[in-house]
Amino acid sequence: MSIPPVRVPPVRILGTALRSLSVAVAALALSGCISVFPKADPSGLYRFGHGAPPAAAPTSEKTFGVFKTATVFTRAAMGDRILTVTNGEAAYIAGARWVSPAVVLFDEAVARAFEAESNPARLVTRGETAKAAMVLRLEVRSFEADYVDGPKAPPEVLVEIRAVMTRGGDRALLGDKVFQTRVKASNNRVGAIVAAYDAANTQVLTEVIAWVGAAGAKLPAE
Repeated sequence: MSIPPVRVPPVRILGTALRSLSVAVAALALSGCISVFPKADPSGLYRFGHGAPPAAAPTSEKTFGVFKTATVFTRAAMGDRILTVTNGEAAYIAGARWVSPAVVLFDEAVARAFEAESNPARLVTRGETAKAAMVLRLEVRSFEADYVDGPKAPPEVLVEIRAVMTRGGDRALLGDKVFQTRVKASNNRVGAIVAAYDAANTQVLTEVIAWVGAAGAKLPAE
């Protein structure tokens, strides 16, 4: 006599499949997690570069025009997420974002730095390039919070910029220099990390603007 096949109720099959799918999805979510969790502050949107950089001693009495090309910004940090690095592993701070993409906030900070009264260099628009004595190209190579002492210690914010200057008329090279600044956050809270970003960005832009001003002072009078 043949033995009839045993049929597993459809509900049990469906339940088993759903449980397996849930486990797989959970594992995938955990493996793809790229957020870090410093102590959170109430607000989730932050900005940097809003204040004017400290006034520097004028390098020349004459003013000159500078045309700044489009900023080249490291891709991992150019958006609105706040980049951190721990032991070479990149991650973003959970629950915190820049109020605008970092490249936009950076360009706004550059414009404010050039507007300082003590600065002889003045940015010109694309339609005024004929008035530019110099052309400036900025490449933001690093813009990150480095957890050099471990994930629970306050990080160091690193801002590294390569600046290239050429003469406005014949595009002869006037200077090519890398500027780097590190500022350690006072603690591991988001607000303190953002303050370190702001301080590092202000410091490095102050150095860049002073460098541009010194180069412009050496240009022959028109």
